[in-house]
Amino acid sequence: MAGMAALPAAEPRKPNVLFIATDDLNTALGCYGHPIVKTPNLDRLAKRGVRFHRAYTQFALCSPSRSSLMTGLGPDTTKIYELQTHFRTILPNVVTLSQCFQKNGYYTARVGKIYHYGNPGQIGTDGLDDAPSWSHKINPRGIDKDEEPKLTNYTPGRGIGSAICFYASPAPDEKHTDGMVAAEVIKLMEQNRDKPFFIAAGFYKPHTPYISPKKYFDMYDPAKLKPIDLVEGEMEIAPPWAYFTTPANWDMTDQQHRNALQAYYAAISFADANVGRLLDAVDRLGLADNTVICFWSDHGYATGEHGQWMKQTVFEAATRIPLIFSGPGVKAKDKVSPRTVEMLDFYPTLADLCGLTQVPGNLHGKSLRPLLENPQAKWDRPAVSQMRRAAARGKGQGRKAKSGAPFVHGYSIRTERHRYTEWDDGREGAELYDYETDPKELKNLAVNPQQGKVKADLQRRLHAITKARGKS
Repeated sequence: MAGMAALPAAEPRKPNVLFIATDDLNTALGCYGHPIVKTPNLDRLAKRGVRFHRAYTQFALCSPSRSSLMTGLGPDTTKIYELQTHFRTILPNVVTLSQCFQKNGYYTARVGKIYHYGNPGQIGTDGLDDAPSWSHKINPRGIDKDEEPKLTNYTPGRGIGSAICFYASPAPDEKHTDGMVAAEVIKLMEQNRDKPFFIAAGFYKPHTPYISPKKYFDMYDPAKLKPIDLVEGEMEIAPPWAYFTTPANWDMTDQQHRNALQAYYAAISFADANVGRLLDAVDRLGLADNTVICFWSDHGYATGEHGQWMKQTVFEAATRIPLIFSGPGVKAKDKVSPRTVEMLDFYPTLADLCGLTQVPGNLHGKSLRPLLENPQAKWDRPAVSQMRRAAARGKGQGRKAKSGAPFVHGYSIRTERHRYTEWDDGREGAELYDYETDPKELKNLAVNPQQGKVKADLQRRLHAITKARGKS
């Protein structure tokens, strides 16, 4: 109507974030159309955006990894190398990822495990959670906790959170802790759909104990599963500090190995089903076009590679993680990026995709937006992972570090072609692998004079990065 002033245009709604975490997921098994392991919902999510073929954790152990991810700072800055210390005792004023979203006007919530929990011992508690990070928190506890006395345990000398143990549960999905995580996250999305939110879904599987509904066990026949063969002398290829599991495969028999694979695969498929429930809810609520989904695991997981089980190495199986981004700002669809990226990149990427203006200036990662627009874009950032060993262990009990230090640290740099690792600054040995010719890491080239130039270049880059991230 003539004479009336035009109304100001409404500001565009900020994108939501659905931050989906799994615990101990082997990347090669747990995503993207594996010929045996069934993950149809992760496959569905991958088709919506970009998955990263070479994404890596900073530290293949729960608390160091998650503390680094959520602060955006490397482990030598957080000083978290074990499972007991809270990062705020070191960095009391650090602004975490979800806290940054709070400061930018977001509702933030988590359900389940985002920071470290003893899994399964601390299920249903706050664990090492960080209260300032959340507007709201929920700690589900399912029937799987009550089923722990029924476990079959192949490594009874270990606690069940670090053992090869399993149980095919008769209880339905929704009675399990992870089923409850999915249900509570869906409720939070329903209740907060009209405001910008950052909601974190922290699933506990496929972490051991491998307790899942029986129908997921029934998807896999142990007789048809093939354990990874250990090459003779394989556990002597690298320095003794490189290995976590001794003896090889914890002396499981072939049948036990197959049964363990069945249980682990079942746990992966159960985790996948719960991810599917979240995707269905995002679609049903009409949130897909305005919700960034980031799917990840805190580290990888070995199931016999190099005779290793679980994590706590800097081999590929333990350091490589699944990573998928979809939603606003992710222009590429159903694409794979071969570039080398790190968990430190999550914080700046999500802040970038959501247009946050109040972001810490000291983050160690870099926004992945260029790769979410063009997965093949030029990118020359390697990934750095690390590990710490008590100096009294190693290949034999009572082993001491040459330096006399109580701990031996291993630092590993991964480019698209190579991995270079050194233990105790090289005093305890080094590793160099060429994945173009040796994808299974069976030829340690660190002492090969023909690889001297490659080794020197990787060593120089590794030292520069670790110094910048707080290594003394």
